[in-house]
Amino acid sequence: MKRLLFFIPVLLVTLNIYAASPLEKGDKVPNFSATDESGDVWELSDQRADYLVIYFYPAAFTGGCTKQACSYRDHDDAFGKINAHVIGVSGDDHENLKAFKAFHNLNFTLLSDADGKIAELFGVPTRDGGTIEKEVDGKTLQLSRGVTTSRWTYVIDGNGKLVYKDDDVQAATDPEAVLKALTTHNERKSCVQR
Repeated sequence: MKRLLFFIPVLLVTLNIYAASPLEKGDKVPNFSATDESGDVWELSDQRADYLVIYFYPAAFTGGCTKQACSYRDHDDAFGKINAHVIGVSGDDHENLKAFKAFHNLNFTLLSDADGKIAELFGVPTRDGGTIEKEVDGKTLQLSRGVTTSRWTYVIDGNGKLVYKDDDVQAATDPEAVLKALTTHNERKSCVQR
């Protein structure tokens, strides 16, 4: 029996060595799909833009997540000028996301990652989900999420490559940081093309 107890921890450590590594700048992002706020299937390979901003956030209707979402909403023109589409991803179910989008007049797609598979693909840490109560338009809603993701942001270029990664996101100013990085990226790209 003692030999078995000793063997199990060694086996677990060995298995962790072969875990998929998180995506890094320059990596090609594999195709993935998810349910959007309307209950429709959204697929990465169907997206057509020069840039796709994918930001992960912990939970709809919470303080920092609301500030981040509203800031992206308010920067819509700036993202439009560089042909960048914004996608928010959380562990909330799509009904929560539908209410969140409508309540805050969000102008971009929200994806449900209740099982944490998209977060895992990108290497975003998750922890257990939960349920919060929130009053929305005079109704008390039970908002459930399968996982709670960390707040990380990525940008994928039109060729499907990861060109930006931020794992230390400041919720309210995330869009400004992304726009600054994309401006620098575009400047470098135009210098190379000359």
